[in-house]
Amino acid sequence: MSEYRDIQTAVRVEKFRIWFAWVCGGFIMLAIALATQNIAVVSVITQVLFVAGGIAFTITAVRMTNALNRKAATKRRDILGDV
Repeated sequence: MSEYRDIQTAVRVEKFRIWFAWVCGGFIMLAIALATQNIAVVSVITQVLFVAGGIAFTITAVRMTNALNRKAATKRRDILGDV
C-alpha cells in the first residue's frame, strides 16, 4: 500500500508543478501585456502572440496532465492487481 501512496503523492506533485508553471506563465504574459499596452503596434502584436501562446500552453498542460493520469492509472492497476 506504500507504493500506492507514493504514486498518489508523485502524481499530485507533478500536477501541481504543471499547473503552477502554467499560472506563473500567465502572470508573466499579463505583466508584459500591461507593460506594452501604451505602445500601439507592440501592444497588438504581444496580445495576439500571448493569446495564441496561452491557448498552446493550456493545451500542452492538459495533455501532460492526461498523460500523467494514464501512466498513474497503469501503475495503480499493477500495484493493486486489477486487470
